[in-house]
Amino acid sequence: MTLLRLARAAAALAPALITAGCMVGPDYARPSVETPLAFKEGGMREDSVAHVVAKKGWRAVAPNDGAERGDWWRVFRDPGLDRLIRLVDVDNQTLRQSVASYRQARALVEQARAALYPTVIGAPSITRSRSLGSEKTTVSLQGQASWELDLFGGIRRGIESETAAGQASAASLAATRLAIQAELAADYIELRYYDSLQRLLNDTVAAYKRTLAIAENQYAAGVAARSDVITAQTQVQTAQAQAIAVGLQRATYEHAIATLVGRPPSEVTIPVGTLASRPPAVPVGIPSDLLERRPDVAQAERQVQAQSEQIGVAVAAFFPTVTLSASGGISGATSNGVFSAANQVWSVGAAASEVLFDGGARSAALQSARAGYDSSVAAYRQTVLTAFGEVENGLAGVRILARQQVAQDEAVASARRAVEIALNEYRAGTQNFTTVVTAQTLAFNNEVTALGVRLNRFTTAVSLIRALGGGWDARSLPTGAELKGPRLPIDSGQALRTDE
Repeated sequence: MTLLRLARAAAALAPALITAGCMVGPDYARPSVETPLAFKEGGMREDSVAHVVAKKGWRAVAPNDGAERGDWWRVFRDPGLDRLIRLVDVDNQTLRQSVASYRQARALVEQARAALYPTVIGAPSITRSRSLGSEKTTVSLQGQASWELDLFGGIRRGIESETAAGQASAASLAATRLAIQAELAADYIELRYYDSLQRLLNDTVAAYKRTLAIAENQYAAGVAARSDVITAQTQVQTAQAQAIAVGLQRATYEHAIATLVGRPPSEVTIPVGTLASRPPAVPVGIPSDLLERRPDVAQAERQVQAQSEQIGVAVAAFFPTVTLSASGGISGATSNGVFSAANQVWSVGAAASEVLFDGGARSAALQSARAGYDSSVAAYRQTVLTAFGEVENGLAGVRILARQQVAQDEAVASARRAVEIALNEYRAGTQNFTTVVTAQTLAFNNEVTALGVRLNRFTTAVSLIRALGGGWDARSLPTGAELKGPRLPIDSGQALRTDE
């Protein structure tokens, strides 16, 4: 029997032997987590066509899905934002780092699977020698094969552990992508806030200049003091200085966006725009959906399985190790370059080993694996709690900020009327300029506050979409069969150009 025949026979026997072997250690089951029936800040409305039923935690299926699957940012209906976020998948270096980590995790799965198969080593040699006036050529074409049988499932547990770790890495990649996209969206919204603030300050400067002209006319007519003119000039100059300072803040966010899309700041110029008046509505769903929609939750759960399988690896170490080995080939001097049948050599054997004493090393390894599992379970449950908390914060922000904007818009309208009345009374000589300044300052502060509330509503919407997973779904994770296959898409959900 040649070495090649032995290898073929081993490959043919591999599935049968693997199936016949048992797998020691616990079989994985997803840890239980406490899931509420409904979100506390769900904002249930009785006038909805289909509303949430509090006791059952049912959620309406809205005709408009809001946060679209994958391209969640499209709900903001901003082509500029859409164009920039799509660049994240092209050149963002943090995302490339996560892709490389995922490829590394997949390679570890392949490395673990290799332990199921025999190791074959070829050792050919050729020697030319001369002795007592005669020359001869000695050729050896031999090889060795060894195969550790996975009778107790230690290797298979290791494969499943690496497979779960690979899925956790895929979820980490999705979480990284979502975090970068959300950060870019938040920076873009901040930039639009400063665009709107710049416009507000420009309008304020123009309004203050009109007030200055009124004060100058009143002074020229002898019905106002010189101090009124100086005060009006100070207002104009202060607003102009504030308008100039806004440029620095806008430039900072523009540069941050350039970094997120993987470009030098000198190559990214974002045209001036405005912040929309209302953010989009974000559908929420029921709390149990969150376990499948957050990539960080999926990552934590996959890490639990990876640790669970390590317990089986540690348990398998207590059982004997059985190894099959074989060697064969041809060796000896050739006659006219041809071997004879006598040159064939081969051997087969089997060996078993069992650790009789190790000073408690295996027991300690088992305790370590169990402690690692308990730690990962706690981390998983904490991740779920954090996810619920982030969604509740987002829902509270959406509800409260909407009410605040209504009240603040009313305050702005009242402040504008107060300015108009104060100016008319000042023109008529029935009111002093201090009242005008007070009214204008109050109006400006309310305008800025209202703009800040709008900013908070938009950033809260982004945070809520991120807290809900951004349309991601656990079904986007690669399956175990895909991870163990010959090829796998480089990321979960979307293609990413990489330099292989």
